[in-house]
Amino acid sequence: MSRDANKAEAANKPAAHATPAPSRLRVWFAHHLHSVVFSLGRALRKPWATVLTVAVMALALALPLGLSIALDNLKLFAGSVQQSRDINLFLKPEVDSAAAQDVAASLRSRADVAGVVLRTPDEGLAELRQSAGLGEAIDALGENPLPTLLIVTPAGDQDMALAESLQALPQADLVQHDALWRQRLDAWLGFGARLVQVLSLLLGLGAVLVVGNTVRLDIQARREEIGVLQLLGASDGFIRRPFVYLGAWYGLAAGALALALIGACGLALRPPLAALTGSYGSAFTLHGLDALHSGLVVLGTVILGWLGAWLVTGHFLRQTRPTDT
Repeated sequence: MSRDANKAEAANKPAAHATPAPSRLRVWFAHHLHSVVFSLGRALRKPWATVLTVAVMALALALPLGLSIALDNLKLFAGSVQQSRDINLFLKPEVDSAAAQDVAASLRSRADVAGVVLRTPDEGLAELRQSAGLGEAIDALGENPLPTLLIVTPAGDQDMALAESLQALPQADLVQHDALWRQRLDAWLGFGARLVQVLSLLLGLGAVLVVGNTVRLDIQARREEIGVLQLLGASDGFIRRPFVYLGAWYGLAAGALALALIGACGLALRPPLAALTGSYGSAFTLHGLDALHSGLVVLGTVILGWLGAWLVTGHFLRQTRPTDT
């Protein structure tokens, strides 16, 4: 066989060890990975600018986050008051124990009453002596001035109607009910929740603008490089990708710093709060964010950073996109 025939035969045979072309998915994944590492490197190469951006974002995010946590703790602290729907019915002094038992039995048979607890004057005096530390003053009174007390628990939501009907009883001397105070507390808590929502929206927008401005400066520094990529036909997604990951890195660092600031504030406030609540005989402790909510906060800050970078980069690319002439 001639040398030319051997060459032709070798040329017709498929290359046994030829390297297959990488798939589009592998190229896409490799570029994403490169963009993640490259954007982190650019952030670390400008430490002071990165620290300032992250600190501003963290402070803007920590304020509504701290208010939200404070509001949740206030709801927990006031929960026992809100759940206490009992109505205190003080009977007239001339009502004896037998008549008081009859009134209690009559109230228990009503559909709008879930329960009735009778507290005699002697029981009330013993509780007052024990809780208030007024033993000597009480002994000086000589006789028990306290009336019989019926603690009525409503069965439905018509607390005010039940309180008015109890006041109309002939044996009733005074009816104490905290419905109005609870309604005002609920209104204040609702106002606080709306305030947190408004501040979260405004300061979240501020965080987006901070990231956008920082990324804009980085885009300006690479303006010529971006122009060359556009002339070579690179897609907007290809050009935008490193900047979007840069914004995500800013959001991640800002979220972690915001959580650290909230945790430090909680540690600083916990001892004086414990002393304050302890003086009222309460074991209330300050509650922070659990792992799930902390993760959601960090995820939200990453999305804010990504969104700010995406908006600014998209605006720049629309302005500099080559047009056919």
